[in-house]
Amino acid sequence: MPLHRRLPKRGFSNYHFRKRFALVNLRDLASFAEGAVVDPGTLVQRGTVHKLYDGLKVLGEGELSVALTVRAHKFSKSARAKIEAAGGTAEIIERKSKD
Repeated sequence: MPLHRRLPKRGFSNYHFRKRFALVNLRDLASFAEGAVVDPGTLVQRGTVHKLYDGLKVLGEGELSVALTVRAHKFSKSARAKIEAAGGTAEIIERKSKD
């Protein structure tokens, strides 16, 4: 029997319990009209995000020049700051528990 099968398995892996988020950057949101409400359903409908996995996270890559209401499960600090600097709001959606 090979050595790797004879030795006991040790340690812990978080692979099966990790949370995966669909990622979207601010440059992807710049194409929306002034005052639009951007939520996960809108992004899936437009094809910006293909699958939501455990939620949507907005990252701060790029610039935003229009005021938007962005609803997502998570925001990076830079994304939240840039959205609010453009006159928009960043709203957090609570995730449903799987219990």
